[in-house]
Amino acid sequence: MKKILFICPYPQGLAPSQRFRFEQYISQLEEKGFHLSIKPFFEEKAYQAFYQSGNFISKIHSITRSYFKRLALLFQLSSFHYIFIHREATPLGPPIIEYVIAKVFGKKIIYDFDDAIWLTDKTNESGLTEMLRCRRKVRAICKWSYKVSCGNHYLAAYARQYNPNVMINPTTIDDFELHVSGQSHEESNDKVTIGWTGSHSTLKYLGTIIPVLQSLEKRYPQVHWSVIADRDPKLPLKNYVFRRWKKETEISDLHKFDIGIMPLPDDAWTRGKCGFKALQYMAMCIPAVISPVGVNKEIVQHGNEGYCCTSYEEWFTHLEDLILNPEKRATMGKKGRQKVINAYSVCSNSANFLSLFQ
Repeated sequence: MKKILFICPYPQGLAPSQRFRFEQYISQLEEKGFHLSIKPFFEEKAYQAFYQSGNFISKIHSITRSYFKRLALLFQLSSFHYIFIHREATPLGPPIIEYVIAKVFGKKIIYDFDDAIWLTDKTNESGLTEMLRCRRKVRAICKWSYKVSCGNHYLAAYARQYNPNVMINPTTIDDFELHVSGQSHEESNDKVTIGWTGSHSTLKYLGTIIPVLQSLEKRYPQVHWSVIADRDPKLPLKNYVFRRWKKETEISDLHKFDIGIMPLPDDAWTRGKCGFKALQYMAMCIPAVISPVGVNKEIVQHGNEGYCCTSYEEWFTHLEDLILNPEKRATMGKKGRQKVINAYSVCSNSANFLSLFQ
Protein backbone atom coordinates (compact mmCIF):
# COMPACT_ATOMS: atom_id res chain seq x y z
CA MET A 1 0.00 0.00 0.00
CA LYS A 2 1.47 3.34 -1.07
CA LYS A 3 1.33 6.18 1.41
CA ILE A 4 0.80 9.89 0.75
CA LEU A 5 1.58 12.64 3.24
CA PHE A 6 -0.36 15.87 2.70
CA ILE A 7 1.40 18.92 4.12
CA CYS A 8 -0.88 21.97 4.13
CA PRO A 9 -1.35 25.26 5.98
CA TYR A 10 -4.84 24.86 7.44
CA PRO A 11 -6.95 22.30 9.35
CA GLN A 12 -8.93 19.88 7.22
CA GLY A 13 -12.37 21.04 6.05
CA LEU A 14 -11.97 24.77 6.70
CA ALA A 15 -9.97 26.38 3.88
CA PRO A 16 -11.51 26.55 0.37
CA SER A 17 -8.17 26.14 -1.39
CA GLN A 18 -7.60 22.82 0.38
CA ARG A 19 -11.17 21.58 0.26
CA PHE A 20 -11.48 22.03 -3.49
CA ARG A 21 -7.95 21.20 -4.59
CA PHE A 22 -7.23 17.95 -2.78
CA GLU A 23 -9.51 17.17 0.17
CA GLN A 24 -12.48 16.24 -2.01
CA TYR A 25 -10.34 13.60 -3.75
CA ILE A 26 -9.42 11.82 -0.51
CA SER A 27 -12.04 9.08 -0.85
CA GLN A 28 -10.97 8.35 -4.42
CA LEU A 29 -7.33 8.02 -3.39
CA GLU A 30 -8.33 5.64 -0.61
CA GLU A 31 -10.40 3.59 -3.05
CA LYS A 32 -7.26 3.29 -5.21
CA GLY A 33 -5.45 1.76 -2.26
CA PHE A 34 -3.47 4.76 -0.98
CA HIS A 35 -3.00 5.33 2.73
CA LEU A 36 -3.24 9.04 3.54
CA SER A 37 -2.02 11.27 6.33
CA ILE A 38 -2.90 15.00 6.48
CA LYS A 39 -0.68 17.31 8.52
CA PRO A 40 -1.76 20.98 8.67
CA PHE A 41 0.56 23.66 10.01
CA PHE A 42 -2.17 25.11 12.26
CA GLU A 43 -4.38 23.16 14.63
CA GLU A 44 -8.01 24.26 14.46
CA LYS A 45 -8.01 26.44 17.59
CA ALA A 46 -4.74 28.08 16.61
CA TYR A 47 -6.06 28.70 13.09
CA GLN A 48 -9.19 30.43 14.39
CA ALA A 49 -7.19 32.57 16.83
CA PHE A 50 -4.48 33.49 14.36
CA TYR A 51 -6.87 35.45 12.12
CA GLN A 52 -8.50 37.35 14.95
CA SER A 53 -7.15 40.67 16.19
CA GLY A 54 -5.11 40.78 19.40
CA ASN A 55 -3.72 37.83 21.39
CA PHE A 56 -0.20 38.49 20.13
CA ILE A 57 1.48 36.27 22.75
CA SER A 58 -0.93 33.43 21.99
CA LYS A 59 -0.20 33.74 18.27
CA ILE A 60 3.55 33.58 18.84
CA HIS A 61 3.08 30.49 21.00
CA SER A 62 0.89 28.82 18.34
CA ILE A 63 3.36 29.51 15.55
CA THR A 64 6.31 28.29 17.62
CA ARG A 65 4.46 25.11 18.53
CA SER A 66 3.52 24.56 14.88
CA TYR A 67 7.13 24.95 13.73
CA PHE A 68 8.31 22.34 16.22
CA LYS A 69 5.60 19.98 14.95
CA ARG A 70 6.82 20.51 11.39
CA LEU A 71 10.38 19.64 12.43
CA ALA A 72 9.15 16.52 14.22
CA LEU A 73 7.31 15.52 11.05
CA LEU A 74 10.63 15.09 9.26
CA PHE A 75 11.31 12.02 11.39
CA GLN A 76 8.11 10.36 10.10
CA LEU A 77 8.85 10.55 6.37
CA SER A 78 10.48 7.18 5.76
CA SER A 79 7.27 5.26 5.01
CA PHE A 80 5.73 7.77 2.61
CA HIS A 81 6.00 7.40 -1.18
CA TYR A 82 4.70 10.87 -2.05
CA ILE A 83 4.70 14.18 -0.17
CA PHE A 84 1.93 16.48 -1.42
CA ILE A 85 2.67 20.07 -0.36
CA HIS A 86 -0.15 22.57 -0.77
CA ARG A 87 1.24 26.12 -1.06
CA GLU A 88 4.02 25.78 1.56
CA ALA A 89 5.14 23.76 4.56
CA THR A 90 5.53 26.84 6.79
CA PRO A 91 4.09 30.36 6.40
CA LEU A 92 7.30 32.20 7.30
CA GLY A 93 10.96 31.83 6.45
CA PRO A 94 12.91 29.93 3.80
CA PRO A 95 11.85 26.48 2.48
CA ILE A 96 13.97 24.47 4.90
CA ILE A 97 11.36 21.74 5.39
CA GLU A 98 10.87 21.33 1.65
CA TYR A 99 14.64 21.18 1.08
CA VAL A 100 15.12 18.45 3.67
CA ILE A 101 12.21 16.43 2.25
CA ALA A 102 13.55 16.59 -1.31
CA LYS A 103 17.33 16.71 -0.91
CA VAL A 104 18.06 14.92 2.37
CA PHE A 105 15.32 12.26 2.36
CA GLY A 106 14.96 12.14 -1.44
CA LYS A 107 11.16 12.06 -1.33
CA LYS A 108 8.90 12.79 -4.29
CA ILE A 109 7.27 16.17 -3.71
CA ILE A 110 4.05 17.01 -5.50
CA TYR A 111 3.82 20.77 -5.15
CA ASP A 112 0.37 22.37 -5.50
CA PHE A 113 -0.70 26.01 -5.58
CA ASP A 114 -3.74 27.96 -6.80
CA ASP A 115 -2.59 31.58 -6.44
CA ALA A 116 0.36 33.64 -7.64
CA ILE A 117 2.00 33.02 -4.27
CA TRP A 118 5.42 34.20 -5.45
CA LEU A 119 3.82 37.70 -5.41
CA THR A 120 1.79 39.68 -2.89
CA ASP A 121 -1.60 41.37 -3.23
CA LYS A 122 -0.66 44.03 -0.66
CA THR A 123 0.39 47.41 -2.03
CA ASN A 124 1.99 48.66 1.19
CA GLU A 125 3.75 45.53 2.46
CA SER A 126 6.68 46.30 4.73
CA GLY A 127 10.22 45.14 4.01
CA LEU A 128 10.15 43.04 7.16
CA THR A 129 6.99 41.22 6.10
CA GLU A 130 8.41 40.63 2.65
CA MET A 131 11.56 39.15 4.16
CA LEU A 132 9.63 36.92 6.57
CA ARG A 133 7.25 35.62 3.90
CA CYS A 134 10.21 34.69 1.67
CA ARG A 135 8.08 34.31 -1.46
CA ARG A 136 11.08 33.48 -3.62
CA LYS A 137 10.90 30.04 -2.06
CA VAL A 138 8.14 29.13 -4.54
CA ARG A 139 10.62 28.83 -7.42
CA ALA A 140 12.98 26.75 -5.27
CA ILE A 141 10.22 24.33 -4.28
CA CYS A 142 9.21 24.05 -7.94
CA LYS A 143 12.79 23.07 -8.82
CA TRP A 144 12.95 20.39 -6.12
CA SER A 145 9.57 18.84 -6.89
CA TYR A 146 8.77 15.60 -8.67
CA LYS A 147 5.63 17.20 -10.13
CA VAL A 148 3.99 20.62 -9.87
CA SER A 149 0.20 20.97 -9.81
CA CYS A 150 -1.14 24.41 -10.80
CA GLY A 151 -4.67 25.77 -10.91
CA ASN A 152 -4.46 27.46 -14.32
CA HIS A 153 -2.26 28.26 -17.34
CA TYR A 154 -0.87 31.47 -15.82
CA LEU A 155 0.44 29.67 -12.75
CA ALA A 156 1.73 26.77 -14.85
CA ALA A 157 3.69 29.14 -17.08
CA TYR A 158 5.52 30.44 -14.00
CA ALA A 159 6.23 26.93 -12.67
CA ARG A 160 7.56 25.68 -16.03
CA GLN A 161 10.43 28.15 -15.77
CA TYR A 162 11.80 25.91 -13.00
CA ASN A 163 10.33 22.45 -13.61
CA PRO A 164 9.23 20.82 -16.89
CA ASN A 165 6.90 18.38 -15.12
CA VAL A 166 3.98 20.76 -14.55
CA MET A 167 0.32 19.80 -14.76
CA ILE A 168 -2.75 22.04 -14.82
CA ASN A 169 -5.05 20.78 -12.09
CA PRO A 170 -8.08 23.12 -11.98
CA THR A 171 -9.90 23.89 -8.77
CA THR A 172 -12.99 21.71 -9.02
CA ILE A 173 -16.53 21.49 -7.69
CA ASP A 174 -18.31 18.50 -6.19
CA ASP A 175 -21.50 18.89 -8.22
CA PHE A 176 -22.87 15.54 -7.07
CA GLU A 177 -22.92 15.75 -3.27
CA LEU A 178 -22.10 19.37 -2.37
CA HIS A 179 -22.83 22.05 -4.98
CA VAL A 180 -26.16 20.76 -6.19
CA SER A 181 -28.94 22.72 -7.87
CA GLY A 182 -31.74 21.35 -5.76
CA GLN A 183 -33.60 24.62 -5.33
CA SER A 184 -35.14 26.88 -7.97
CA HIS A 185 -34.07 30.51 -7.75
CA GLU A 186 -36.59 33.32 -7.89
CA GLU A 187 -38.28 33.53 -11.29
CA SER A 188 -40.12 36.79 -10.71
CA ASN A 189 -39.25 40.43 -10.27
CA ASP A 190 -40.60 40.54 -6.71
CA LYS A 191 -37.16 40.00 -5.18
CA VAL A 192 -33.75 39.47 -6.75
CA THR A 193 -30.74 38.66 -4.60
CA ILE A 194 -27.29 39.54 -5.89
CA GLY A 195 -24.61 37.75 -3.87
CA TRP A 196 -20.88 37.45 -3.31
CA THR A 197 -18.96 34.82 -1.38
CA GLY A 198 -15.32 34.67 -0.35
CA SER A 199 -12.78 35.25 2.40
CA HIS A 200 -11.69 38.45 4.12
CA SER A 201 -8.62 38.66 1.88
CA THR A 202 -10.76 39.23 -1.25
CA LEU A 203 -13.44 41.49 0.22
CA LYS A 204 -11.50 44.52 -1.05
CA TYR A 205 -12.38 43.55 -4.62
CA LEU A 206 -16.08 43.69 -3.85
CA GLY A 207 -15.64 47.28 -2.75
CA THR A 208 -14.54 48.35 -6.23
CA ILE A 209 -18.08 48.16 -7.65
CA ILE A 210 -20.07 49.57 -4.70
CA PRO A 211 -21.05 52.69 -6.71
CA VAL A 212 -22.63 50.42 -9.35
CA LEU A 213 -24.53 48.47 -6.72
CA GLN A 214 -25.78 51.69 -5.10
CA SER A 215 -27.03 52.95 -8.46
CA LEU A 216 -28.86 49.69 -9.07
CA GLU A 217 -30.64 49.71 -5.72
CA LYS A 218 -31.87 53.26 -6.30
CA ARG A 219 -33.53 52.17 -9.53
CA TYR A 220 -34.63 48.68 -8.46
CA PRO A 221 -35.97 48.46 -4.89
CA GLN A 222 -36.63 44.72 -5.36
CA VAL A 223 -32.88 44.05 -5.33
CA HIS A 224 -31.38 42.51 -2.19
CA TRP A 225 -27.71 41.97 -1.43
CA SER A 226 -26.03 39.03 0.28
CA VAL A 227 -22.42 38.46 1.34
CA ILE A 228 -21.10 35.15 2.66
CA ALA A 229 -17.68 35.57 4.25
CA ASP A 230 -15.67 35.17 7.43
CA ARG A 231 -15.86 38.91 8.07
CA ASP A 232 -18.67 41.43 7.60
CA PRO A 233 -17.67 44.16 5.11
CA LYS A 234 -20.63 46.30 6.30
CA LEU A 235 -21.52 47.40 2.81
CA PRO A 236 -23.33 50.76 2.47
CA LEU A 237 -26.33 49.15 0.79
CA LYS A 238 -30.02 48.82 1.63
CA ASN A 239 -31.54 45.35 1.95
CA TYR A 240 -28.07 44.02 2.73
CA VAL A 241 -27.59 40.73 4.62
CA PHE A 242 -24.31 39.33 5.88
CA ARG A 243 -24.07 35.60 6.51
CA ARG A 244 -20.98 34.36 8.27
CA TRP A 245 -19.42 31.48 6.36
CA LYS A 246 -20.03 28.09 7.95
CA LYS A 247 -19.37 24.79 6.30
CA GLU A 248 -22.76 23.51 7.52
CA THR A 249 -24.76 26.38 5.94
CA GLU A 250 -22.57 27.30 2.96
CA ILE A 251 -24.76 25.59 0.34
CA SER A 252 -28.12 26.69 1.72
CA ASP A 253 -26.82 30.27 1.91
CA LEU A 254 -25.61 30.13 -1.69
CA HIS A 255 -29.03 28.88 -2.77
CA LYS A 256 -30.43 32.28 -1.80
CA PHE A 257 -28.49 33.95 -4.63
CA ASP A 258 -30.20 34.73 -7.94
CA ILE A 259 -27.06 36.33 -9.41
CA GLY A 260 -23.44 35.84 -8.32
CA ILE A 261 -20.74 38.49 -8.77
CA MET A 262 -16.96 38.31 -8.90
CA PRO A 263 -15.26 41.69 -9.51
CA LEU A 264 -11.46 41.72 -9.84
CA PRO A 265 -8.82 44.24 -10.88
CA ASP A 266 -6.50 43.08 -13.65
CA ASP A 267 -3.00 42.71 -12.22
CA ALA A 268 -0.24 40.12 -11.82
CA TRP A 269 -1.76 38.75 -8.60
CA THR A 270 -5.38 38.42 -9.75
CA ARG A 271 -4.38 36.73 -13.02
CA GLY A 272 -3.37 33.78 -10.88
CA LYS A 273 -6.86 33.39 -9.40
CA CYS A 274 -8.65 30.14 -10.28
CA GLY A 275 -12.21 31.42 -10.67
CA PHE A 276 -13.62 29.51 -7.73
CA LYS A 277 -16.42 31.97 -6.95
CA ALA A 278 -17.69 31.80 -10.51
CA LEU A 279 -17.54 28.00 -10.45
CA GLN A 280 -19.53 27.85 -7.21
CA TYR A 281 -22.25 30.05 -8.67
CA MET A 282 -22.40 28.14 -11.95
CA ALA A 283 -22.54 24.73 -10.27
CA MET A 284 -25.70 25.85 -8.50
CA CYS A 285 -27.39 27.29 -11.61
CA ILE A 286 -26.62 30.88 -10.63
CA PRO A 287 -25.52 33.13 -13.53
CA ALA A 288 -22.08 34.62 -12.88
CA VAL A 289 -21.24 38.26 -13.57
CA ILE A 290 -17.48 38.55 -13.42
CA SER A 291 -14.38 40.50 -14.36
CA PRO A 292 -12.67 38.78 -17.34
CA VAL A 293 -9.33 38.40 -15.56
CA GLY A 294 -7.10 35.35 -15.93
CA VAL A 295 -8.91 32.02 -16.06
CA ASN A 296 -12.29 33.77 -15.61
CA LYS A 297 -12.24 34.37 -19.38
CA GLU A 298 -12.21 30.60 -19.91
CA ILE A 299 -14.79 29.79 -17.26
CA VAL A 300 -17.49 32.28 -18.28
CA GLN A 301 -18.32 32.80 -21.94
CA HIS A 302 -19.85 36.26 -22.20
CA GLY A 303 -23.60 36.04 -22.74
CA ASN A 304 -23.69 32.28 -22.24
CA GLU A 305 -23.12 31.29 -18.57
CA GLY A 306 -23.09 34.91 -17.44
CA TYR A 307 -21.49 38.21 -18.32
CA CYS A 308 -17.97 39.63 -18.35
CA CYS A 309 -17.64 43.27 -17.28
CA THR A 310 -14.71 45.66 -17.63
CA SER A 311 -16.34 49.02 -16.79
CA TYR A 312 -18.92 50.47 -14.40
CA GLU A 313 -21.27 50.90 -17.35
CA GLU A 314 -20.99 47.20 -18.26
CA TRP A 315 -21.51 46.10 -14.67
CA PHE A 316 -24.67 48.21 -14.45
CA THR A 317 -26.04 47.15 -17.85
CA HIS A 318 -25.51 43.41 -17.42
CA LEU A 319 -26.69 43.24 -13.83
CA GLU A 320 -29.76 45.24 -14.82
CA ASP A 321 -30.43 42.80 -17.65
CA LEU A 322 -30.42 39.85 -15.27
CA ILE A 323 -32.48 41.67 -12.65
CA LEU A 324 -35.23 42.26 -15.21
CA ASN A 325 -35.09 38.88 -16.99
CA PRO A 326 -35.69 35.87 -14.74
CA GLU A 327 -35.91 33.57 -17.77
CA LYS A 328 -32.42 34.61 -18.86
CA ARG A 329 -31.13 33.97 -15.33
CA ALA A 330 -32.55 30.46 -15.46
CA THR A 331 -31.14 29.73 -18.94
CA MET A 332 -27.67 31.02 -18.11
CA GLY A 333 -27.72 29.17 -14.81
CA LYS A 334 -28.42 25.83 -16.50
CA LYS A 335 -25.66 26.41 -19.05
CA GLY A 336 -23.23 27.28 -16.27
CA ARG A 337 -23.97 24.12 -14.33
CA GLN A 338 -23.48 21.99 -17.42
CA LYS A 339 -20.11 23.61 -18.06
CA VAL A 340 -18.99 22.84 -14.52
CA ILE A 341 -20.11 19.22 -14.87
CA ASN A 342 -18.23 18.87 -18.16
CA ALA A 343 -14.97 20.63 -17.31
CA TYR A 344 -14.67 21.72 -13.66
CA SER A 345 -16.20 18.93 -11.59
CA VAL A 346 -14.53 16.33 -9.40
CA CYS A 347 -15.77 13.61 -11.73
CA SER A 348 -14.39 15.27 -14.88
CA ASN A 349 -10.98 15.91 -13.26
CA SER A 350 -10.50 12.73 -11.22
CA ALA A 351 -8.23 10.94 -13.69
CA ASN A 352 -6.16 14.10 -14.06
CA PHE A 353 -5.72 14.48 -10.29
CA LEU A 354 -4.94 10.81 -9.70
CA SER A 355 -2.23 10.92 -12.37
CA LEU A 356 -0.19 13.09 -10.02
CA PHE A 357 0.57 9.93 -8.03
CA GLN A 358 2.00 7.86 -10.88
